[in-house]
Amino acid sequence: MRAQALATAFNTIVTREIRRFTRIWAQTLLPPAVTMTLYFIIFGNLIGARIGEMGGFDYMAFIVPGLIMMAVITNSYANVVSSFFSMKFQRSIEELLVSPVPNWVILAGYVCGGMARGLGIGLIVTLLSLAFTSLTIHSLPMMVVTVFLTSALFSLGGFINAMLATKFDDISIVPTFVLTPLTYLGGVFYSIDMLPEFWQGVSMVNPILYMVNGFRYGILGVSDVNPFVSLGMILVFIALLAFIALKMLARGKGIRH
Repeated sequence: MRAQALATAFNTIVTREIRRFTRIWAQTLLPPAVTMTLYFIIFGNLIGARIGEMGGFDYMAFIVPGLIMMAVITNSYANVVSSFFSMKFQRSIEELLVSPVPNWVILAGYVCGGMARGLGIGLIVTLLSLAFTSLTIHSLPMMVVTVFLTSALFSLGGFINAMLATKFDDISIVPTFVLTPLTYLGGVFYSIDMLPEFWQGVSMVNPILYMVNGFRYGILGVSDVNPFVSLGMILVFIALLAFIALKMLARGKGIRH
């Protein structure tokens, strides 16, 4: 396909994805905003007042980067897994399969659609957080790169989950039993320096720890891990999941019968 045709196919997929979640904003944009506001009130104001400082910062300021990343992760993932599986379920995916659109364009379109929702929610949560605390950016490039890469990574994860899913229950298993525990144990609400040495080592296995701390470094300038190691870990995971997703598309895993 010519470059213009590829660009048209890519833009069509991305535009459809953006229109999809903005059309039902009351289900996709409003609930995360309400949930994060409750986190700010309960954990930041009520519990944070008793905790005091963490990592040299007010507790509210400390948890804000983690809560923003949690919103980005869950919504990037949810957008792609629900959208692509719905196309499978409605059998409209066949329109893409018979078209001359390359697999990498299909994957890139869905990933960018997921990133649009994840980053949009991240921006909304960031603006809401300003009502509870003041944020000073330590490193804008680190903050932007980390949130963009993390959003891309979990959009890829959602795509793979959608391809493997055979029923609607399957698309809720990973968010419920994998993403949620890893996110809560990924340093969103605490510094791993508070943990015993053994559990600090266990926490280092959690990939979300690197993403949360990389983003926290970009905003506050503090991190439990080397921020450049965090970026390296994210890039490795992106390359791995992109390779797996393209291989699955080429084989028609879960979409060809």
